[in-house]
Amino acid sequence: MADTIMNVRIPHGLLLAAMACTPAHAELSAEELAKLAQNPVGNLVSVPFQNNTNFNVGPTARTQNVLNIQPVIPFTLNADWNLITRTIMPLIWQPEFAPSQGTTFGLGDIQLSTFLSPSSPTPSGLIWGAGAIVQMPTNTNGLGNKNWGLGPTAVALHMQKGDPWVYGALANNVWSLSSDNRGGDYSNFLLQPFVNYNFPSGFYLSTAPIITANWKADSGDQWTVPLGGAIGKIFHLGKLPVNTQAGAYYNVVTPDNGAEWSTRLQVQFMFPK
Repeated sequence: MADTIMNVRIPHGLLLAAMACTPAHAELSAEELAKLAQNPVGNLVSVPFQNNTNFNVGPTARTQNVLNIQPVIPFTLNADWNLITRTIMPLIWQPEFAPSQGTTFGLGDIQLSTFLSPSSPTPSGLIWGAGAIVQMPTNTNGLGNKNWGLGPTAVALHMQKGDPWVYGALANNVWSLSSDNRGGDYSNFLLQPFVNYNFPSGFYLSTAPIITANWKADSGDQWTVPLGGAIGKIFHLGKLPVNTQAGAYYNVVTPDNGAEWSTRLQVQFMFPK
């Protein structure tokens, strides 16, 4: 989404404090840490910074950039259940779509998802979570919709000790609660299937395309369907585990003026319990 990828600066004091407060977790191997990072309802605090650069966007085929800051915070309700919160805060760099329009930068609409999830997987390795997603009209400079949104969300995956594969899917649909403000009503669907293969070193291969549908768009202009993959690696900053990932996706189906392809770069700071 930008001609250059935005840089994320983490204050040195904050990073050093996090490293000092993070236990060594010697009992978790690099492969186990990678699999934990791949579980959307895993019982760990994490702060991913995910940068998505979208190419050939709009009538002038420009580049757009979205940096998603995505903190995940779990809460233990009792011995059997956890409540997992996942927030997406997008920072958007929007290119000009007309010669005199100019570029725009600002905050998009924040989404908050909450999942009720069993604290332990089933004997077969099934992990699941279900709950609700809220879209908040937090956008600036017209980079979103001014109506609140609400809908269901769910995730299911398979992950077992000794098995290098982690696979599953996350889905949600958000409906606007009104159509009174700028942007009007909306109904947006998201499906993210994911497949990961993990190596003992903490290196892994992944595919996690984000498939979306805008149900309010014209027929034939609703779906975005990407295909691609990524590579990732777990490493440590002192005692702090960090999950890094780089990937690229080509949109085999895209609406008019949608991106042709995109890159995804992620740095995820992990704080396992």
